[in-house]
Amino acid sequence: MGIRKQDELVLEAKRTRTRPPPLYKVLLLNDDFTPMDFVIIVLQKFFSMDRERATRVMLQVHREGIGVCGVFPRDIATTKVEQVASFARQHQHPLACVMEEN
Repeated sequence: MGIRKQDELVLEAKRTRTRPPPLYKVLLLNDDFTPMDFVIIVLQKFFSMDRERATRVMLQVHREGIGVCGVFPRDIATTKVEQVASFARQHQHPLACVMEEN
């Protein structure tokens, strides 16, 4: 902890490195039933994308089967996934939203 010098206590600083929390990608998965316009609405509503960016991500989901909506800390990513799933269910669409560690 420290070194004693003539009844004096000298404290040595210990450096500890804290890591930032891990980030998670929130992803939309393609299906054959959810309309493209609904996917754009989801991206605008829950991921604050403008129409142009939302359209690009929607097309990536459509063409590649998966698209990244954003990268967030775990709690926020979990909330986004739950919000999208709930919104899709309310509108009777099978749109799947998942998260994975970045």
